[in-house]
Amino acid sequence: MLGVLSLAYQTLDWRTVAIGVPAIVVLVHFLSWLIDPHGIRKIPGPLIAKFSDIWLGIVSKNGHRSEVVHQMHQKYGTFVRIAPNHVSIAEPDALGIVYAHGNGALKSDFYDAFVSIRRGVFNTRDRNEHARKRKIVSHIFSQKSVVEFEPQIRVYVGLLIEQWDRLCGLAAKGMSGSDGEGGWKGEGGRLWLDCLPWANYLAFDIVGDLAFGGPFGMLQNAKDSALVPVNQQAAMNSYGGKTSVDVVEIPAVKILNGRGEYSMSMGVLPLWWRPFVKHLPWYSKGQKDVKTLAGIAIMAVARRLSLPTDRVDLLSKLQDGRDNDGNPMGREELTAEALTLLIAGSDTTSNSTCAILYYLARDRRAQDKLHKELDEQLSAEDLTVATGPQVKNLPYMDACINESLRLHSTSALGLPRVVPEGGLTIDDHYFPPGTVLSVPSFSIHRDKRIWGDDVDDFRPERWFEQNQADIQKTFNPFSIGPRACVGRNLAYLELQLIIASIMRRYDIVLESPDQKLETREGFLRKPLGCKIGIKRRDCL
Repeated sequence: MLGVLSLAYQTLDWRTVAIGVPAIVVLVHFLSWLIDPHGIRKIPGPLIAKFSDIWLGIVSKNGHRSEVVHQMHQKYGTFVRIAPNHVSIAEPDALGIVYAHGNGALKSDFYDAFVSIRRGVFNTRDRNEHARKRKIVSHIFSQKSVVEFEPQIRVYVGLLIEQWDRLCGLAAKGMSGSDGEGGWKGEGGRLWLDCLPWANYLAFDIVGDLAFGGPFGMLQNAKDSALVPVNQQAAMNSYGGKTSVDVVEIPAVKILNGRGEYSMSMGVLPLWWRPFVKHLPWYSKGQKDVKTLAGIAIMAVARRLSLPTDRVDLLSKLQDGRDNDGNPMGREELTAEALTLLIAGSDTTSNSTCAILYYLARDRRAQDKLHKELDEQLSAEDLTVATGPQVKNLPYMDACINESLRLHSTSALGLPRVVPEGGLTIDDHYFPPGTVLSVPSFSIHRDKRIWGDDVDDFRPERWFEQNQADIQKTFNPFSIGPRACVGRNLAYLELQLIIASIMRRYDIVLESPDQKLETREGFLRKPLGCKIGIKRRDCL
């Protein structure tokens, strides 16, 4: 037999292979379209997307998936076929069907591309395993637990303001410098800087303290920096700090961005493509980012567990958590969940903070109204940083936050779900089991039936004027159902404290009136920067 194979190999016509293999691939994709096992052939969409995942793969890699899919919905309508077995549905009513409790829909194999140390609560696809993990994790984000974290959040918001006040003082003297990425300068009575790096420093230091017992030091040093072990396995084994571990310094924010783009792009490709695609240069670099980011969590957990402490933080609550059988998380699982907290707790907050400041800086009328509300509600006490009780009664600020999250949904793409046994019916369209469906937040946040004809305008007043039932049904910054973001209470409190404190203290403007909020999308939709001019307000 081996002799026959050897002879076949030697006489193989490579020109035939060069033609034959692509032909077979094309034929397989065409036959899948022709057989139409999921009954979606008549659903419109880009031509290539009907036959191959390559269309969505290229769109995802280019970093503007949500915008492109939205353009397809504007062209084709509510239902758009964006891959051979993936239908995007731009219909608010579909949210409660695709992502509902008890509907049996599971996460698709898209989430396999996000597995690093091991599966965590975010990328676990098995329903029973997810229920076990969520039971352990969700209690740490209850409203009661979140209140306990407020003092730690306020420390770092105060440190950000301390840094900006320092730079404002230097800017008043006409000085400039390189603190923070992009530098800063004093001109026209204002401090000019890029607020995105500072939002990143703030979010990373907050999550570092809450999840790992100490900040990364980014705010203090005005630098994107974190430590990772040279040998990750050695760090994982250094329980109790008995083993010293060599470390290196890396740019954590940059690594996080690369990891998000890689996982997003890899996740939309078929499973059988992934082992081959990962060897391409761009994807190979993304793999390194995945490993490096995991190293940040491994290092931070090892450091935290090596220091005896009775402080209450996210990691201690994870350690105390138990599943239905009374079992705690093991070291590896604990680290995987800590990595999830690091990613979800830093990127989302920094992206959203930057977007909110952009829209307020662009809209003088809205900023003036917010300043008025803050002065009326917070002027009784001369505090640098707002408190939890103070931000609970700021309806216009909440409207500004929500309107920013509508226009800049940091999680803007449609999260894919596999239709369960029995199928799902949406707007008279029946989808059989196994079909992948998603509802893009970017698109439903721009549905004129819900938000009005001025959907592209930043107008916080719509949160008081329009049908609130429709708005609440459509607004989807944290997803819904059993797989919704477990940390949404903490995330919203952070945004309230950050925005109230910054806007109470400063007046902000954009560097130029026509400045756009440029973005790039990995798994999350990230601003690429936001140059603003700030100055201390006279009222303070």
